[in-house]
Amino acid sequence: MGPTNVALYKLYQADSRLREAEKRLEAVTKNVRLQNRKVDDLTSRQQNCSSDLVKHQAKNAELELEIKSRDEKIDRLRQQQSQAQTNREYQALLIEINTHKVDKSKLEEESLKLMETIEKLQKEVETLGNQLIHEKNKLVEMQGSIDAQVRELSAEVESLKPAREQAYSVVPEKVRQIFDRLAERYDGEALEPIDKPHPKREEYIATICNIDLTVDIYNRLHSRDELVFCPSCGRILYIPEELIPEKAVNKPKEKKARKSKQDLSAPVPLQTLAGSVVRSVDQEPDDR
Repeated sequence: MGPTNVALYKLYQADSRLREAEKRLEAVTKNVRLQNRKVDDLTSRQQNCSSDLVKHQAKNAELELEIKSRDEKIDRLRQQQSQAQTNREYQALLIEINTHKVDKSKLEEESLKLMETIEKLQKEVETLGNQLIHEKNKLVEMQGSIDAQVRELSAEVESLKPAREQAYSVVPEKVRQIFDRLAERYDGEALEPIDKPHPKREEYIATICNIDLTVDIYNRLHSRDELVFCPSCGRILYIPEELIPEKAVNKPKEKKARKSKQDLSAPVPLQTLAGSVVRSVDQEPDDR
């Protein structure tokens, strides 16, 4: 492959090693992250529940003040009623007293409902608080159990980044853009190897998509410095290290040299003929 394709392949290898290390780190910390999310969710629920509790308690306090104010008004009206001079004045005060009583009754009903809600919220806040303590303790235990693994894998990830950055800097800008786009689309699998499934046939396939490629695909990748894309998925094709030219390209077998007619009709040396005649005579049986 040409220098651009070689640099691209080295980038692909460095990027793959880094991604694999990051995936191992992510797998180790997955349960911790899930547990941390659970703790955050419980914390948020407890905060919201506590906020609702405070609002309901404040509302109920206002109702209690209003109920107390109604009671004071009713007491004053009753004092005025006891001092009424006429029946008309007495009845007017009585109507006003009854009106305040009705309003007070409504406020008391609303306060009663609020008290029930407050009681439920208090229990919920307490339950969430206990759950939160339990899940936080569990999170601390989980973090402690994987702490050594996380440090080791984090160090591995950091050690692989310089090689990836170096390989990335060697690749031309336009090719880097193509690589980044494909790597994002296919989770790092920006390149796709080719293969020759039948040793005796001049046939090639794209191994990921498993589709047939043109016959000259190996020669194009081997001798030219150009990007060749999979016609199915659009990944960049490359020649894997094990697909060497001797394996990838069939060479015609050399034919054995055939004797010409001139060689067949050439005269046999006399010594050879004489020797043959002597041997024939010696081998004949004696009739005498």
